[in-house]
Amino acid sequence: MNYNWDWSVFFKSTGVGSEIYLDWYVAGLGWTIGISIVAWLIALVLGSLLGVMRTLPNRWVAGIASAYVELFRNVPLLVQLFIWYFLVPDLLPDNLQEWYKQDLNPTTSAFLSVVVCLGLFTAARVCEQVRTGIEALPRGQESAARAMGFRLPQIYWNVLLPQAYRVIIPPLTSEFLNVFKNSSVASLIGLMELLAQTKQTAEFSANLFEAFTLATLIYFTLNMSLMLLMRLIEKKVAVPGLISLGGK
Repeated sequence: MNYNWDWSVFFKSTGVGSEIYLDWYVAGLGWTIGISIVAWLIALVLGSLLGVMRTLPNRWVAGIASAYVELFRNVPLLVQLFIWYFLVPDLLPDNLQEWYKQDLNPTTSAFLSVVVCLGLFTAARVCEQVRTGIEALPRGQESAARAMGFRLPQIYWNVLLPQAYRVIIPPLTSEFLNVFKNSSVASLIGLMELLAQTKQTAEFSANLFEAFTLATLIYFTLNMSLMLLMRLIEKKVAVPGLISLGGK
């Protein structure tokens, strides 16, 4: 293919104020990172709670967590996003509905919708990782804790969860990376994250290949950096004698 690459396009004016195309990428990357971090915090906290619930002896509590996992894991992410953005606001009380639709900046409301949606969606997957990590531990751990007089919440907080998290770092890393990649769905509700800014750059500049090549490099660099960081953390906190789910 005879194509003349023009990488200088990213330093050219967009025609919007004094911005250059590279500024759009920086702004988009900021939104992508913001969405991913907030959504991951929601997913990690809620997913951990649900994972604990799934391992409790109470079948009703475990059943609630199981129902959550089946619901959120089997409904496509895009469907869930449209429900949170278009439908849920109409179900709010009148005062909250007015605040959400009229008082909030449209960008803020889109941000809230996508982080809640992505956080709850990912929580179902984190739940299964936490449950698997807890169940992978030797049964003698819980028995020993009970013999020492620990209550059930103390057993989970002080004995089971600290070890389970170390075991499941590899699959949790995969879920964390998926959050960054799935954040691109935000472009469908008007939030100008990295993918949306890439599309806009391609349309304004007519440099399609350059625009998407830079976006690919940014996503790849970001994900590789996170993966290497998590590998370092995995090695540092590894428990001798325990085999991680991602390998020895």
